[in-house]
Amino acid sequence: MPVKVNADACIGCGACTGVCPTSSLNLNAEGKCEVVEDTCVDCCACMGTCPVGAISQ
Repeated sequence: MPVKVNADACIGCGACTGVCPTSSLNLNAEGKCEVVEDTCVDCCACMGTCPVGAISQ
């Protein structure tokens, strides 16, 4: 199951996009993180990188 992003909490820093081994996280047009569910392997590397805790399982 892919990770989930709380868009209201996301500050759009992009820290998560740099640690994702499958490039499954992108910043959308609003500058918020989005998950590409088809490629997310639920490794949770992004969860530890998000400075505001906007990513969860």
